[in-house]
Amino acid sequence: MLKYLKKYWFFALLAPLFMIGEASMDLLQPRLMSRIVDDGVLGLNHGGAGDLNLVLTTGVRMIGFVALGGFFGVMCGVFANLCSQNFGNDMRKDTFRKIMSLSFQQTDQFSTGSLITRVTNDITQIQNLVAQIIRGFIRNIMLMGGGIVCMMSLDLSFGAVVACAFPLLLVCVVFFISRVNPFFSLLQKKLDRVNSVMQENVTGSRVVKAYVREEYEKKRFGDANQELVDTQLRILTIFSYMTPIMNIVLNLSVVAVIRIGAFRVQEGAVTPGNVMAAITYLSQILNGVMMFAMIFQNISRGMASYRRIREVLDCEPAIADGAGVADKAGAGDETGIADKPDAGDLIGTVDGTDIAGKIGSVDKVGIVDEGRISSEGKKKGGRIEFRNVSFAYPNGSGETVLENINLTIEPGETLAILGATGSGKSSLVNLIPRFYDATEGEVLVDGRNVKDYRLKELRDKIAVALQKSELFGTTIRENLLWGKGDASQEELEQAARDAQAEEFIRSKPEGFETVVAEKGMSLSGGQKQRLSISRALLKKAEILIFDDSTSALDLKTEADLYDALRTHYKGVTKIIIAQRIASVKGADRIAVIDNGTIAACAPHAQLMETSEIYQDIYKSQLKAEKELDMEVLGEAPVGEPEVKAQAEESVREPEIKVQAEAQAPDMRNGEGGGDHE
Repeated sequence: MLKYLKKYWFFALLAPLFMIGEASMDLLQPRLMSRIVDDGVLGLNHGGAGDLNLVLTTGVRMIGFVALGGFFGVMCGVFANLCSQNFGNDMRKDTFRKIMSLSFQQTDQFSTGSLITRVTNDITQIQNLVAQIIRGFIRNIMLMGGGIVCMMSLDLSFGAVVACAFPLLLVCVVFFISRVNPFFSLLQKKLDRVNSVMQENVTGSRVVKAYVREEYEKKRFGDANQELVDTQLRILTIFSYMTPIMNIVLNLSVVAVIRIGAFRVQEGAVTPGNVMAAITYLSQILNGVMMFAMIFQNISRGMASYRRIREVLDCEPAIADGAGVADKAGAGDETGIADKPDAGDLIGTVDGTDIAGKIGSVDKVGIVDEGRISSEGKKKGGRIEFRNVSFAYPNGSGETVLENINLTIEPGETLAILGATGSGKSSLVNLIPRFYDATEGEVLVDGRNVKDYRLKELRDKIAVALQKSELFGTTIRENLLWGKGDASQEELEQAARDAQAEEFIRSKPEGFETVVAEKGMSLSGGQKQRLSISRALLKKAEILIFDDSTSALDLKTEADLYDALRTHYKGVTKIIIAQRIASVKGADRIAVIDNGTIAACAPHAQLMETSEIYQDIYKSQLKAEKELDMEVLGEAPVGEPEVKAQAEESVREPEIKVQAEAQAPDMRNGEGGGDHE
């Protein structure tokens, strides 16, 4: 905590100094009041005659001291708040930076609701703790210590009252604080739960409404909120006993001072004004003790919050920076670091055309002669290699998700990844930008282990478009500029055009300046995916990963997208995860993943001859297409020969069009897919 206070030591020093001045003014008031009573009213030093002039002059002095004390108090508040607020600001920013550096597994361990609570409520509690220590702690020490000295200077007999009352109050404070202290950590956890439930319901409101689960969620939130209230009430209930007990001790002490003062006045040892001053000092002392109880309450809660913040700040990122590349310019050949390819460096040539690609396939995106990359292309950046890679999710069941993966992807190659849900497709590509680290084996990018890269250096080489598109509550332009912060308008438009997003962006009145609702709620699924793809393309990275990011696109839009990729991004290594064979059959190679292993990896034609898994997937999807065509053709029984023949003819129709398109390449202008939509 001192680390953050050192920066604002000047404010932390001035605030207590001004508070000492304010408390000193408060300690002067009883003395002046005593003089007004004894000399101004009773005239004890003037033969029993009152002195109105003394009352007026002393009263003016008291008002002046009050004004000066008020000034000191204001300045103390200003500097205490400057210190505590800046302290909290720095701690909050450091906590946020640390959260941003945590891996997915570490973020999941804390939970989203807990992290929100820590960055907001917990740091606010620590801010209050700092302000209380700088201001309230000093004030009460001054009032208690100064009050005892001033009270005993009036008459030592008054010290006996303090000597009896003070230990009683101290025991009372320690007892009740020790009772409630364990509940403060529990209270913050209950607040975590409330925030988690709230966050889940806000982000998942559409699902809640779609399944008519409002009443269930109200009950769930009510239960979490009730637990928070119950914990808070337990704390307040314990403290509710403390205040009356301390008030009883305070009032009994006042009675004792009056009683002792009466005897001492009769003896002539003290004056009535001294007794009044002693009562005021006693009130200041005991009120200081009561305020200490409140301060210790805030300290207990603040320290509980501080421990929770330290858990985040002391958490070492599981995914840490590597050593980095010392000399980018000189390591181009060794590490694969190279400039972006220009028009003259395009890799390979398209071997024929395929209208099937215009109807939802990759359309031979990046395909070169005989499905391989030219030797010139191998000099480019973007080479990926998996060497004996196995992976299991941390803190999971220990089940291996990927096992003994060996795969090399050459620069400029288009690799499609196909497999059943849960087979490990996304887990595989998540290892490339180090969203997770491989449990065993190595993942290399441009001949260098990804763990040896600095994270920024590695991730600058990679652009990712996810199936679940994450958009932010700002303009379309700002969302796209995440890909390249200094992109020109022309680059923005080109990326949007390639991602097939330009048309719907232009259709909006404000175009690129259109504000997107939080999480992109104002856009359709396909529009969000196209903006996500635009953002990835704008980055102009060496490696482009599509993690099932075209699932919400219609067939023609998907075909046009892949056509743009083939035309403008030949030098980019592309990894495309998909569910439909029609979307990926034009890729250079297709990796078939089954239960965490690569069952086969070859071009489409070869897989159709050698891979049973791929054949089964192909047949199942073909069967689904046939059944769909039969439904369109009419209500004839499935087994009726005429209907079967028509369905088969309908299925073969795209292949006939493919051949026709291949024989007349000059007719390929992008409109062919629209007729087959």
